[in-house]
Amino acid sequence: MPAWGWWLLVAAVLTAGESLSMTFVLGLAALAAAAAGGVAALGADVIPQAAAFAGAGLLLLVLVRPIAKRHRRVPAMLRTGADALVGIDALVLDQVDRYRGQVRLRGEVWSARLCDGSSADGVVGAGSTVRVLAIDGATALVYPAEL
Repeated sequence: MPAWGWWLLVAAVLTAGESLSMTFVLGLAALAAAAAGGVAALGADVIPQAAAFAGAGLLLLVLVRPIAKRHRRVPAMLRTGADALVGIDALVLDQVDRYRGQVRLRGEVWSARLCDGSSADGVVGAGSTVRVLAIDGATALVYPAEL
């Protein structure tokens, strides 16, 4: 098999690994391997192929990965469903402890419970404000907003 074929095989394996890991590193390495395969297809020796792989990999890692990581996070205004509720404040309707409680969250009544270690006495009374840390099924995991 010619050298460019080996590089493309490496690129395919790295692409498969990226699809499993979603780290944005293996995909960039796959692009670097494809660049080295292009250099090999032009008839270059092993040293220029390795230099193309290393150079393209470093360039992609430094320039592209930070941009890709920024686009991975969804801004709070664009979140939907239960993800849109994380980080917002809720009004406690029925005292909330580690096991049960009720809060009004964006106009709806939700069952709620305190996150472990979120309050010294382990209870937040009615009328207090709590902040949503996560949604677990139909229960909001909350902590006192004053913390």
